[in-house]
Amino acid sequence: MAHVVGAQQQADAPGVWRGIGFRIGQRHLLGAIGDVNEILTVPSLTLVPGTKEWLLGVANVRGNLIPVVDMAAFVDGVAAQLSENSRLLLVRQPAGSVGLLVDEVFGQRTVASEQLSAVSEEADPAISRYVRERVQSGSFDWGLFNLSALVRSVEFQQAAI
Repeated sequence: MAHVVGAQQQADAPGVWRGIGFRIGQRHLLGAIGDVNEILTVPSLTLVPGTKEWLLGVANVRGNLIPVVDMAAFVDGVAAQLSENSRLLLVRQPAGSVGLLVDEVFGQRTVASEQLSAVSEEADPAISRYVRERVQSGSFDWGLFNLSALVRSVEFQQAAI
């Protein structure tokens, strides 16, 4: 973006929100671009005994051990079906990064603040604590998923059985 004339100013403009679009099951969600360190294909995993089913294990990402969470299993209790579209979102958290397995990544999305609509009550109780705003873009209704709130939540941090 730095090489396209005017692109950086447009992305940094007041009233503009930037995120990464991804899918968990049938849900189309956007996470803040500042919360996502990297997007990876699914690496090989080492199982960690004594953890909840949604913690798939740890992955070695350039010498760093990263815990990997199956977001479908965490949200719905049903394991994700791995496909060629499955990706890992590396998300910052206080003790380092965590990998979130999602069904698909759609890339960067830019949303003007006037496109956002506050959610009075999220229809999907499984993600209601993480989605406070929605935006209609293209043929999808995107929920703005608060990745920071997810990784700080007690439920997320309690992966041991």
